[in-house]
Amino acid sequence: MELFDLDGKTALVTGSSRGLGRVFARALGEAGARVALNSRHEEDLLQTQQEFGEAGIQTMVFPFDVTDEEAVNGAVEAIESGLGAIDILVNNAGVNLRGPFERLPTHKWKDLMAVNLDGVFYVTRAVGARMVERRRGKIINVCSLMSEGGRPTTAPYAASKGALKMLTRALATEWGRHNIQVNGIGPGYFLSEMTQHMADDPEWDRWVKRSAPAGRWGRLEELKGVAVFLASEASSFVNGQLIYVDGGWLASL
Repeated sequence: MELFDLDGKTALVTGSSRGLGRVFARALGEAGARVALNSRHEEDLLQTQQEFGEAGIQTMVFPFDVTDEEAVNGAVEAIESGLGAIDILVNNAGVNLRGPFERLPTHKWKDLMAVNLDGVFYVTRAVGARMVERRRGKIINVCSLMSEGGRPTTAPYAASKGALKMLTRALATEWGRHNIQVNGIGPGYFLSEMTQHMADDPEWDRWVKRSAPAGRWGRLEELKGVAVFLASEASSFVNGQLIYVDGGWLASL
């Protein structure tokens, strides 16, 4: 189990006050990492911090917007001063948008790309520069099934997640010589507060269960293992990979 031990490591998880980011942050904390919690909503972060503290997880709260380049740079400096050098970065913050492409307002396209791509760029550049100097680091980009295929009304989101897949691969080739591993996680359909409305829709629920060989929605705790694996020494020779946790959804297409 020493391969998966994150004791003494510092992790930054963006968008970690709820949903998948919260699960990733908790998984890394349970494996021993100190966790920098981030979102734009300080109240949600403080609640998450309290719950994590009750579980013995050491955290600090950093409420900043990943689309604000200056705020990102300042936060990374503060994290390294307060918690220690960032060993693990999880780029989780993201937004989705559905609707007919021909009626998509320009500002909504730009808003989505600002979070899903520009935010990843700002955070990864700030953290990655330090990792290059130290010659070590783990970067995990939260991609999507839409990194591989599209569905009607998902064009902006699919475009951003497809780009994130290629950024993952390109950085793996650029930074691999610095002992930095850059990989991605592609979650399938997981039941959460953000997808409950889909599960409550009989047609959506049937489609999800019919599409995946597992025949069910994923459980959030089923994402913990892959996060710890990619953040730990167990994946020291894994680079540029996108691991899908989807109950076999992509394999069945």
